[in-house]
Amino acid sequence: MSAEERSAGERAAGKRAADRHAAGEPSADAQATGERAAVARAADPAGPTRVPHTRVPLTRVPLGRTTAWTTRLAFGAAGIGNLYSPVTDEDADRTLATAWDRGIRSFDTAPHYGLGLSERRLGAFLRDRPRDTYTVSTKVGRRLVPDPGATGDDLANGFAVPAAYRRVWDFGADGIRRGLEASLERLGLDRVDTVYLHDPDDHADQALREAYPALERLRTEGVVRAIGVGMNQTAIPTRFVTETDIDVVLLAGRYTLLDRSGLAELLPAAQRRGVSVVAGGVFNSGLLADPRPGAPYDYAAAPPETLARALRLREICERHGVPLRAAAARFPLRHPAVAGVLLGLRSAAEVTDAADMLAREIPEALWEELRREHHTAGSVPAPDRGSPGANP
Repeated sequence: MSAEERSAGERAAGKRAADRHAAGEPSADAQATGERAAVARAADPAGPTRVPHTRVPLTRVPLGRTTAWTTRLAFGAAGIGNLYSPVTDEDADRTLATAWDRGIRSFDTAPHYGLGLSERRLGAFLRDRPRDTYTVSTKVGRRLVPDPGATGDDLANGFAVPAAYRRVWDFGADGIRRGLEASLERLGLDRVDTVYLHDPDDHADQALREAYPALERLRTEGVVRAIGVGMNQTAIPTRFVTETDIDVVLLAGRYTLLDRSGLAELLPAAQRRGVSVVAGGVFNSGLLADPRPGAPYDYAAAPPETLARALRLREICERHGVPLRAAAARFPLRHPAVAGVLLGLRSAAEVTDAADMLAREIPEALWEELRREHHTAGSVPAPDRGSPGANP
């Protein structure tokens, strides 16, 4: 491939990514803006669904066969990177402090989020906390290159920050190492626990051929403890699970109450290979948090038949006294391959609601009715591996 062809391909891939991000949350990670708005509309922090919170850490689950781990509820930090609208330093710190107070000890970020702002804010918050009490994951594949002549903001890519850098797709071995070194500098850490290849949709062959061996070397050197891939599709992650020795997949939107496509190949393969899955996008852009006409589903208005399914799910949940968003957040945890749920959080109120929903008691009768509704025993797996709540 010529340099001109490669450049054109990267521009096209960048435009597709920008289109996705302009319509919804970065693809492999947290909730979309629609999800956050839906949660805010649906939440009733003063109402009877609120549960007492605890200051002890949530249950920790190992990632693959490594010493890395995730709390069952993990913090997605795209929001504190000014996703779609500004967040002040003070509000970002307050959001992270609330997450810490609620027992969340696993935090996910990326250079892409606010052109490094998310990593810098997260690193500043964690700086005075004992390093062995929390885990951090970040991503590689998009390097940040200074762009001194740029003007304006980065909202075309979804972030309300000055356009001081440009993103360069780079899944080469040297680019992976350089990208991680830059992330460590922004975070102020000497290591991260987990590194994901970030959305290699249009770079799968290079990611398998060059980026994966580079991550494997970093794991061997002890720079990272777990390696994986983060995407909102199942085909390429399944290749990584079956063809490499990755430890974890961050899967966005493909194992939810509305989209069970992860069950076809990826989750069974991960279970066989001892690879953990962290589930993101559990509200499918917002529809499962607040189903209503015009609600987003995977970054576009939900089709009528999909909205009808979501409304039916809400009806079933309400009959059992459970908010739909609580069932949506808990659902992935019932599969033995799923180690945790990653929710994008940008305010203390969102953190509080997320922790409350994960801590709710959900009757087994609800899951049984959902099995019958979908006419597939395997579509709602057996009870999850323990409560998402605090360790004994």
